[in-house]
Amino acid sequence: MLVVAPLANISSPWAWGMILLLALLFFGRRLPGAARSLGQGINEFKKGLSEGDGARVEKVERGEKPESLATGAPPSKTDIDQTSV
Repeated sequence: MLVVAPLANISSPWAWGMILLLALLFFGRRLPGAARSLGQGINEFKKGLSEGDGARVEKVERGEKPESLATGAPPSKTDIDQTSV
């Protein structure tokens, strides 16, 4: 608590600018790598979402039940929309 108290009183834009400048000086080399890995993670997440939806749509088109309907789990909104087609 003693460490946070002095930072709570910083309200000057100049002070925050100096903190930002110091942070960039000390951690500037790590920022591109962190941003790159964050972007790759987001792309992998989106890829996984699109692959999962594609497999579910293919099963419905073939007349098979999606996994959640076959296992007795409560159906999701996409399962309900696809089975009513």
